[in-house]
Amino acid sequence: MGRSRRTLPEELLLLALDPATGTTAQPQSLDLGLAGAQLVELALAGRIAPDGDRIAVVVPRPTGDPTLDCALELLRRRGAPVRAVHWIGGPRLGLRQTYLSHLERCGMVHAVAGQMCGVLPTTRYQATDNDISREIRARLDSAIRTGVPPDPRTAALAALAHAVGLGKHLYPGNEGRSSRSRLRDLIRHDPMGGLVAHAVMDVQNGVAAQPRRSPAPSGRPAVGGARPAPEPARGVPMQPRHGTMARAVAH
Repeated sequence: MGRSRRTLPEELLLLALDPATGTTAQPQSLDLGLAGAQLVELALAGRIAPDGDRIAVVVPRPTGDPTLDCALELLRRRGAPVRAVHWIGGPRLGLRQTYLSHLERCGMVHAVAGQMCGVLPTTRYQATDNDISREIRARLDSAIRTGVPPDPRTAALAALAHAVGLGKHLYPGNEGRSSRSRLRDLIRHDPMGGLVAHAVMDVQNGVAAQPRRSPAPSGRPAVGGARPAPEPARGVPMQPRHGTMARAVAH
């Protein structure tokens, strides 16, 4: 995978980065969204594909992106398709910090050291080129304003932005209500993005999603049943802490 195009995790993180404060909006759900964005990016690269509500590796060849390839290898090691909700819901300590550091190495953001309460070290991140963030935002705005079906990448980005709660950050207040609604509606334009976005929301709602059922035939009720307990999240990368007191990323 060449570096001429930004990946979805990078774009999602840049959308969430507040240019005024250098902090990220929705920091807790953003980690889930980044894990989901990795899945969509791998699907766009032809490495994985949806299998019902599960994710299957179809081409294990590396993409050339180290962070994506780590996720791809861990999916391959599972040996069988894994439910998206269980993959996204696994512990992913430091995934947001991993991508912030990656953006810093790529020159898209720079770190600004500071202190919280005059004691705890913090690091805030400022975009080095706000035109990049504006271009990403403009794609979403265009899809919302024109109603023209967006390309799969933009549709997936919109679905993930909605799933992690960035709608109120991007389109605040009562005046942004209709834009937030249309942002949510863009979820239907990309099946993989929709699958992952629903998995992100299921994890946030504490739902261990069972396979999504097709609508029951007319006149026949759908068969209910208890949801199965979530599978343990095995083989999920754990990002190391740096030092006894890691630099705190401002939430």
